[in-house]
Amino acid sequence: MAAFLAARVPGARAARRDAGVDRGARPATLGATDGRGRMRALRVRAGGLNGLRVEDVPDPGAPGPGELRVRIRASSLNYHDLNVVSADPPAVDGRVPMADGAGEVEAVGEGVADLRAGDLVVSTFFPDWLDGPPPPGAAGFARVPGDGLDGYGREAAVVPATWVTRAPQGWSAEEAATITTAGLTAWRALVVEGGLRPGDVVVCLGTGGVSVWALQVAKAAGATVIVTSSSDEKLERARALGADVVVNYREVPDWDRVVLEATGGRGADHVVEVGGQATLERSCRAARVGGRVALVGGVGGWGDRAPLRAILLRHLRVRGLVVGSRAMQADFVRALEATGIRPVVDRAYPLEAAAEAFRWQKAGGHFGKVALSI
Repeated sequence: MAAFLAARVPGARAARRDAGVDRGARPATLGATDGRGRMRALRVRAGGLNGLRVEDVPDPGAPGPGELRVRIRASSLNYHDLNVVSADPPAVDGRVPMADGAGEVEAVGEGVADLRAGDLVVSTFFPDWLDGPPPPGAAGFARVPGDGLDGYGREAAVVPATWVTRAPQGWSAEEAATITTAGLTAWRALVVEGGLRPGDVVVCLGTGGVSVWALQVAKAAGATVIVTSSSDEKLERARALGADVVVNYREVPDWDRVVLEATGGRGADHVVEVGGQATLERSCRAARVGGRVALVGGVGGWGDRAPLRAILLRHLRVRGLVVGSRAMQADFVRALEATGIRPVVDRAYPLEAAAEAFRWQKAGGHFGKVALSI
C-alpha cells in the first residue's frame, strides 16, 4: 500500500519534458511519407464496420528532431473507437482509427533523451495535454489519435516523443495498449480526482475495460469493491479479481438498494459511472452523502435528464472526466509497476479481423479489454 500511495506523489518526472516540437503546426496525420517503403494500416471507409479495410500505405519514414519512430504492436478497443469506425459515412474517409497504441521505439530523433530504441512505449489519449488542468483542446476530439488525427491501427508511426510514455517493464504490447484510455480513466477517477483511500467503498458498473481496471486499482488500494453485471459468469470472474459484493442487475434492477444494504445504509464513497442516462440516477442513490460519482461514459445513452435533487440533497460530487494527462499516465505506470497489477485482456484479434473484434465488443461479450495485435 505504501508503494501504491507513493506513486501518487508528484516528483521529478522525466516524462513531462517537452521535446520542443511545434505540435500545433503538425498535420492531422502521424508523420509524413519519405517514399522509402510501405506498411499496413487499418482505414475507415463508407459502410461502417463493413467498410473497415487494411490497406497498403506509405511508411512514415525516419523521426525528426524531438520525434520517435514506433513499431506499433498492439491497440485496444474502446467505445470511442467503436463510434469512429461505425459512422457511415465516416467523419474522415480513410482515417486510421484506434486511440490506443503500444510498441517498440525503433529510432529516436535529435533532442530525445529519455527514450531509446527498444523501449516499449504506450500512446497518450490527448497528445497535447502534458500536465496540469485540462486544456481547451481536451473538450473535444480534434487532436485525439484515431479521431481528429490518424491513430494507431497501423504498423508504424512517427510522433513527438511527448505523445507517449514508457510502458510498464515486462508487459506485452497488448497489455500496455489498455493503459491509454481505459486504464488511465479508472486511475484518474479513483486516485487523481477521487483521492481513493484504504477502506473506501467503490462501485464499478459492468465488467468492461474501465470497470475492470477500476476494480483492480481499488483492490490494490485496500478498498471494498461492489460490481454490477447482467452475467453471473462475469460476476464470478469479478469475484476472482477481488470483488467483495456482486449483483446481477437484470435479476435485481434496484442494485442501488444492494449497495446501501452492503454498506449499512451509508452508501459508496465512489461510483465509477459508465452507463450515462440509463444508470446515473441509481448511481447517485448508491453514493453516500458527500460521495463521488465519476461520470466517465454513456454506454446506456446520454439523454437530457440529471438527478439534480439527489445531487443537491446528498451533497454529491459528480465529476465528468475524459481520460487524463501525460503526467497522470506516467504516475499510473509507476503505480502499476509498484503494485504488480496486470490488465485483463479478454481476446486479441489480428489487424485484419478488426471488424470482428468490434462486433465482439459491441455485443458486450467481453470481460476487460479487447485487443488488436499488429
